[in-house]
Amino acid sequence: MSNPLPSRRGSLYPVSIAPMMQVTNRHYRAFMRRITRHTLLYTEMVTTGALLRGGREDLLEFSEEEHPVALQLGGDDPAALADCSRMAQERGFDEINLNVGCPSPRVASGKFGATLMNEPQRVADAVAAMRGAVNIPVTVKHRIGVDDLDRYEDLAHFVGVVAEAGSDRFIVHARKAWLQGLSPKENRTVPPLRYEDVHQLKRDFPELAVEINGGFVDLDRVEEQLEQVDGVMIGRAANDCPYIFASVDARFFGDDHPVPSRHGVVEAILPYVEGRLAGGEGLHRLVKPMLNLFAGERGSRAWKRHLSEKGHRPGAGIEVLTEALSRVPTSR
Repeated sequence: MSNPLPSRRGSLYPVSIAPMMQVTNRHYRAFMRRITRHTLLYTEMVTTGALLRGGREDLLEFSEEEHPVALQLGGDDPAALADCSRMAQERGFDEINLNVGCPSPRVASGKFGATLMNEPQRVADAVAAMRGAVNIPVTVKHRIGVDDLDRYEDLAHFVGVVAEAGSDRFIVHARKAWLQGLSPKENRTVPPLRYEDVHQLKRDFPELAVEINGGFVDLDRVEEQLEQVDGVMIGRAANDCPYIFASVDARFFGDDHPVPSRHGVVEAILPYVEGRLAGGEGLHRLVKPMLNLFAGERGSRAWKRHLSEKGHRPGAGIEVLTEALSRVPTSR
């Protein structure tokens, strides 16, 4: 599959799927491409240290059918981020995103993630270095605030400083991050959503591309948000109910290709699964992204149970997937 939407400066994608650790790996992205052709997909966060010191260039592997796809980088050293950005561009990624939102204590101790909101000039220096190293878009994903630095004025100051460095898009998780006292999981749900802060940001910086993230679970709410901002990023709902993306291409990208049925999605992914199995990949890793495909439908429990119980067995093959599919009614 060729890249249907070549990259360009500014907000190009009205809908994207958030980078999520242990979720948005290449198998998840291959699966989602059978549901939506145009939604921007992300890698899991990859640290500069993993790429440069560990020699883990396999972290940059992806297939052509995954386009458009962005690499999310974690780090705070401008030179290292520039080097990794060059690697990403050489590999063919469509965008590079700098993580300034992760509240993990491990991330904070390494001086990147949400803690960088305390140092807007450092983020600006990093973005400037990355922009100078590549000619594909460089974006920043961040929170509305961190710890006690959570006034709207603090957010506007951060964005204003980083914008001067040339960030192509600001992806704003509409919750603050507490670096002490809350776990990463709690940081995704406990701090209240403040959508109005993001809307105000777009009003105050109309020339900037602003994308909102946080708590979106259905497409009607996405459409409402697009009246206020340039894009909407969907996170956990994309894993919990991936089939909601089946109508995204027609609704937000103007592509009226036939919407695949859930069964059709599975049938379309079978050649990919067979190819990865032949390369030595375990079936359980290949089917994990598909567990919630039938969420809310009759047969969903049987589908998940069969894949979970049989997929881990040594030598598990494509027949496990087809057997699981036979347990789901074909009415939809």
